[in-house]
Amino acid sequence: MLSTLSRKMWMCCTGLFLSFFLLIHFLGNLQLFLPQQQAHLQFNAYSHFLSGNIVIKIVSYILYLSIIIHALDGLILTLINRKSGGSYQSDHRGRASKWSSRNMGILGTLILIFLVIHFQNFWYVYKFGNPPLDENGNKDLYILVVAVFKEWWYVVIYIISMIALCYHLIHGIHSAVRTLGLFHPKSVKWFKTIGIAYSVIISTGFALMPIYVFFTYR
Repeated sequence: MLSTLSRKMWMCCTGLFLSFFLLIHFLGNLQLFLPQQQAHLQFNAYSHFLSGNIVIKIVSYILYLSIIIHALDGLILTLINRKSGGSYQSDHRGRASKWSSRNMGILGTLILIFLVIHFQNFWYVYKFGNPPLDENGNKDLYILVVAVFKEWWYVVIYIISMIALCYHLIHGIHSAVRTLGLFHPKSVKWFKTIGIAYSVIISTGFALMPIYVFFTYR
């Protein structure tokens, strides 16, 4: 039986790994902002490289496991917190805490629902469905992405999910720093500023991708 502290450490480690993965995923998807023909070629080359690389495949399994552990520990800690009235929190912020810190469960649930939709629309279709093929007979992930991002309802879901992700990251990074014992009075402003900047840049960047495709590919 894992202790509350152990679960918080697992939450911290998996959360930081997922945050790092978001950065890599974000940098790869920036190719969507290139001119259409160039974006088509480079994005497909990027996706083919990832799907055929054994190292990336191993990392993907770690990613799936991290999502599951992070979600389960988040649920368990939320239930423990509610049952104890928040007594396991060392700083006892209660009502004085920010909305995001008091509603990480709601934010996490929204993100998890989005991930299920996201995986179904892209990962599942690409792996097990019948996506369009490019001129070389390979699965054309770029065309699939563009087709999904041209759906207004998905763009709306994506934007709402990225807002939830932004708040989740801001508090999550702040909490991870505290859990790892790196929260020093002299560096607190730097950690806070870097965490907020990272969260806003990543979330805004991801949100702009479907918006760009939706209004560009008409």
